[in-house]
Amino acid sequence: MIERTERPELDQPFPEARLVAPGAPWRWLARGLVDLRAAPVASLFYGVVFALMGAALMRFVTSAAVELALVTGFLLVAPSLSIGLYDISRRRELGETPTLAQTLFAWRSNAPAVGFYALILALLLAVWIRVSVVVVALFFTSGEPMEHGVLAELAGSPEGWVFMLAYAAAGSGFALLVFATSVVSIPMLLDRPEMDTLTAMIASFGALRLNLAPMLLWAATIVVLVAAGFFTYCVGLAIVVPLIGHATWHAYRESVA
Repeated sequence: MIERTERPELDQPFPEARLVAPGAPWRWLARGLVDLRAAPVASLFYGVVFALMGAALMRFVTSAAVELALVTGFLLVAPSLSIGLYDISRRRELGETPTLAQTLFAWRSNAPAVGFYALILALLLAVWIRVSVVVVALFFTSGEPMEHGVLAELAGSPEGWVFMLAYAAAGSGFALLVFATSVVSIPMLLDRPEMDTLTAMIASFGALRLNLAPMLLWAATIVVLVAAGFFTYCVGLAIVVPLIGHATWHAYRESVA
């Protein structure tokens, strides 16, 4: 007789999406601000790191096409880099006092799934950079428009606005696909160590489908806040990124049972 080994992870129910109110993103931001103010040192550490990354990107990348691709691609990889912020909100929800040292290794709770998802996002970023460079090359047939401060300079001319609208149209479908599978994936993987990457991505898509209007509002809010962070010479990212990170945790907790 063959003895069967029980696998507890197989008994876990599939994450069920929950309906949220149309104005839920504003509540997520408000709760995120509470977390930021409750753990300012740990939260602002991540914010400063992101701000320095953004400043280095805009300072040392000399190709306008690559700079634009990396600035917009920032939104693709940010979820996997914000796991420490999610852990701060998670620990506060559990009644703990989070410290920076604890959050630096939060990914260890579900390292294989988190690592695999980070790899997926990195590959998507590589694809987006190629697509972005091609779009720029098709639009500016005589060469790249400028070397530094690409977003600020494009926003300063009518031709730049036309290009950015065309660029946004080209990337909207791609961005929506990534957002659909990542809106609550990383917080879910952190919160549920037994969960695999594919399940988290499917559950994230389900949360988006059930709450299409609030989630699209949340996506637009993230884009606006991150853009504001970049347009302040990346200084604003020090506040914006922690705020979005904490709010994303609350988005997960409300939209997934």
